[in-house]
Amino acid sequence: MRYVYIFLVLLVTAQVVKAQSRSLNDYLQTAAHNSPLLNDLKNQIESGKLDSIRIRAGLKPQVGASSTGIYAPVIGGYGYEQAITNGQTLNALVGVNQALISRNYLNAQFNALKLSRDSLGNTIKISQQDLNKTITTQYITAYGSLLQYQFNKEVVDLLTSEEDLLKKLTRANVYRQSDYLTFLVTLKQQQLQLYQSRLQYKIEYTTLNYLAGIADTSVVDIKDPAIQPVLFADKNNSIFFQQFKTDSIRLENARTLIDYSYKPRVNIFADGGYNSDFSYQPYRNFGTSVGFSVSIPIYDGGVRKLQYKKLSLQENTRQNYKAFFDVQYRQQIAQLNQQISDNNNLEQQIKDQFKYSESLIKVDTQLLQTGDLRIADLIIAINNYLSVKNLLTQTNVNKLQLINQLNYWKK
Repeated sequence: MRYVYIFLVLLVTAQVVKAQSRSLNDYLQTAAHNSPLLNDLKNQIESGKLDSIRIRAGLKPQVGASSTGIYAPVIGGYGYEQAITNGQTLNALVGVNQALISRNYLNAQFNALKLSRDSLGNTIKISQQDLNKTITTQYITAYGSLLQYQFNKEVVDLLTSEEDLLKKLTRANVYRQSDYLTFLVTLKQQQLQLYQSRLQYKIEYTTLNYLAGIADTSVVDIKDPAIQPVLFADKNNSIFFQQFKTDSIRLENARTLIDYSYKPRVNIFADGGYNSDFSYQPYRNFGTSVGFSVSIPIYDGGVRKLQYKKLSLQENTRQNYKAFFDVQYRQQIAQLNQQISDNNNLEQQIKDQFKYSESLIKVDTQLLQTGDLRIADLIIAINNYLSVKNLLTQTNVNKLQLINQLNYWKK
């Protein structure tokens, strides 16, 4: 029993350590692994590979067996014409059919499948990027709530330690009872904010687990996301522009497939087996035959031109979308860079202000010990300290969110 208890303790400890070590990268990997959309797209790519194999298999000689038996009796002079039905027939044949397809047409078919897989592959990258952005956004939100909770806890700890001192000074008539009650009201308010911030972090944390597909109701502290702006990728290699390239090649390949559909088609075939009407020496009606068929398109009523026109319209649509997205893309990058720069300037100003608020709290704490501080001044200093610290936390979270949005477009 003692060993079982030790094992359970170690197991729980290992799970806690594992939970506490969870970082942004852990969430991104878990979310990607659990995403049904990404798994679906990967399966579609594998299905496309099977289509290529299916086409290659269809190019091999197709062998099939067939058998037909007919008996048409003539009774009392009534019945089918014997010259047509032969009275009775029986055949059992094995046939081989081979389509003759040019190598270029075959390559065009394979290119169509490859382009479809390339499109799915790029969709996976964009979907992965969307998922990363969503998870990172929620992670930063949760981290901001955690910072808020930790700061509120520091303030409550500070006020709690000062509350004991103030109580002693009040009993010694250094401060009035009303001063002590005013301070106590402030402490209770901060305790309520501490509890509220803890609840808020729990909500954001469980939402993060929900988005990542993690079934875990326990709440632990998460690590600093520590995200930095990534290097700007060449726009021509961007996953957001890659789809336009793939669509352009796909339309050209579709035109090639249309051209090949109007070229002559040749099939060769052969069969062998038994075919007899039993009219003369049926035991000798075993044999074979070979042949070919040619199909030559002559006139289609203008369908080919209509197909070309549809492809031209699709190409025009692709170009319009690309031009519009290019403007949006450049505008988004420039706007985010400007916002990050403005946010950094604001953050530096808030940090300078925070130093003064922090210094004032330290001075007031020393004055409180000697009874040379008005409690109202201490309350004002604490509120200013809280306001500046909250603004600094929110500004830092905003910066991380902006970097996350900027990194999204740089893949």
